[in-house]
Amino acid sequence: MNELLQFRHVSKRYDSKTVVDAVSFSVRSGRITGLLGPNGSGKTTLVRMALGLASTDDGDVMLQGRPYMQHENPVHAVGVLLESAGLHPRMTARRHLRIAALRIGVGRARLEAVLAEVGLSAVADSRIKAFSLGMRQRLGLATALLGEPRLLVLDEPSNGLDPEGMRWLRGFLRSFADAGGAVLLTSHHLAEMTRVIDDVVILREGHVIVDRPLESVDGPDLEALYLDAMAHVPDDSTIGGHHASQ
Repeated sequence: MNELLQFRHVSKRYDSKTVVDAVSFSVRSGRITGLLGPNGSGKTTLVRMALGLASTDDGDVMLQGRPYMQHENPVHAVGVLLESAGLHPRMTARRHLRIAALRIGVGRARLEAVLAEVGLSAVADSRIKAFSLGMRQRLGLATALLGEPRLLVLDEPSNGLDPEGMRWLRGFLRSFADAGGAVLLTSHHLAEMTRVIDDVVILREGHVIVDRPLESVDGPDLEALYLDAMAHVPDDSTIGGHHASQ
């Protein structure tokens, strides 16, 4: 299945306010999709609906062809790294992952594999309280990978990473996508997003105003595209929305 995550005419209202309005786009295998927009644009609500944490009022969110709640064990379909995800400071990295692995029925071999994937094997028995923010981000990513999902949903994953860590993350996400996975990535770091994403979706006030491939790292200036989109919102059409789900 090429489209691992589909938003199909999705709307969400809280009280009398519409926070997401008829949103349609897809996250496809082999691609890294950047979801951008100012605070309050609907990004968090869309992510929550994709992960079964909020319901839709209209439309459907399909994860590998069915709603999140219809997956017997969703962690094998989607791995999640949220900016607000908590890690117990007194636990070691290995203990944290062991608890997560037991919860989803994953064995010790997979635990050790994800520690190696994110470069934390050497510090796996250190307490999380001694970790830098970047190391905590890597541990969060390791947790997301435990179930061997085909889709990753990552909220600000580059926060706290030094330049070497950001370069490692770019390489990791590219390899993940090239192996047939898909990534939905939110970030406020436009320069970094330009270097990693294949497709860009920009939201404003609950509407998709841009949905298009980003041709290459030498292609469109993402910052200029974003600022132009914020300043000039088309009345009835999405800018370049040719791969949104119909």
